[in-house]
Amino acid sequence: MILFVAGIDTGIGKTVATGLMARWYAGRGRSVVTQKLVQTGGEGFSEDILMHRKIMGVELLPEDRAGLTCPYVFIFPGSPHLSAELEERRVDTDRLEDATRELARRYDIVLVEGVGGLCVPLTEETTALDFLSWQGWPTVLVTAPRLGSINHTLLSLEALHARRLPLAGVIYNLYHTARPEIVDDTRLVIERALRRLRYDAPVLDLPRAGCDGGHEADFSGLPLRQP
Repeated sequence: MILFVAGIDTGIGKTVATGLMARWYAGRGRSVVTQKLVQTGGEGFSEDILMHRKIMGVELLPEDRAGLTCPYVFIFPGSPHLSAELEERRVDTDRLEDATRELARRYDIVLVEGVGGLCVPLTEETTALDFLSWQGWPTVLVTAPRLGSINHTLLSLEALHARRLPLAGVIYNLYHTARPEIVDDTRLVIERALRRLRYDAPVLDLPRAGCDGGHEADFSGLPLRQP
């Protein structure tokens, strides 16, 4: 099973959520691996993959060292298409697809972390949403109750719906504090949007304690096998 972990924006908590999801699946006896499509703002090795492994409580995997779990790392902290261009390189989406397919051959579950939001360009011609549309993977959307998140969340859900992409769930990241009125109302807005778009997907709270590693996050609403 392959799940794509998308965010409504950069810095929303995709990396921590992906690591916690992997730990949750592993705790239920599934062989699980995470992948980062493209890492920017780093050099040599993917910082997000390192964070995944830290949260999972495991050492680097052979697939990490072979580059399968993050086929591209670029130095400049920007959109993948720009970061690649500045190094006179280009993201090959076939290479991304091949790496994910190989991971899926070796593991029960592959969690593919995206880059920024859904419409971030991987190349001049291809966004992350385009790539996801070609694959048809179920998506887990990470959002949070911060100012501006309602707009970004609804636009992301509309984009997934327009491409007829399946939604496995919404992770509601409560790491960043917000007024209780905002927390409760934003969740209601998201739930109403899911009903309107006819997405039978859960909204799963990711409490601050889960992000800090204080306890196991509960992802029991997510699928254990290919939907």
